[in-house]
Amino acid sequence: MTTLILVPLNGCKIYSFSGTTMDFSKVKTISINVFYNNAGNGPANMAQTFTERMRDYYQNNTPLKIVTTTSDLHIEGSIVGYEVTPVAPTGNQGTQVQASLQRLTMRVQVKYVNNQDEEQNFDQQFSAYEDFAQGTSLSQVESSLITTISDRIVYDVFNKSVANW
Repeated sequence: MTTLILVPLNGCKIYSFSGTTMDFSKVKTISINVFYNNAGNGPANMAQTFTERMRDYYQNNTPLKIVTTTSDLHIEGSIVGYEVTPVAPTGNQGTQVQASLQRLTMRVQVKYVNNQDEEQNFDQQFSAYEDFAQGTSLSQVESSLITTISDRIVYDVFNKSVANW
């Protein structure tokens, strides 16, 4: 004899292979404003590059249509920090501390508005960093570091906004 157990699925979120929990039958559009560089330093194209990475990630991982008008979801923000700091100190040379690694850190303030569910809204700072060797100049690795750091921040914003992690 076989017993069949039925479990009601009321209240469950819709999960997808991209990791989202958003109900895309109700949410169709997203607008992502150009992020501004309020950090005061970094490459001139850093904010535009970050914005494009954000737009590409949402476009590639959700069925949302990116629009420039009123939307179901809205993201805006600015880069508020861009610093290089020494890490892993190796010794003292006179008045200067030497480090075997340098760390590039980027901080981004993100405002997310969900017009379908205001409880999901947030205004939060996200940050990520990447280390590089002391003997390497920032200009040699800056582009690839910014790409890696931007990808981490975009992933964190994505998870907070539509994956609800």
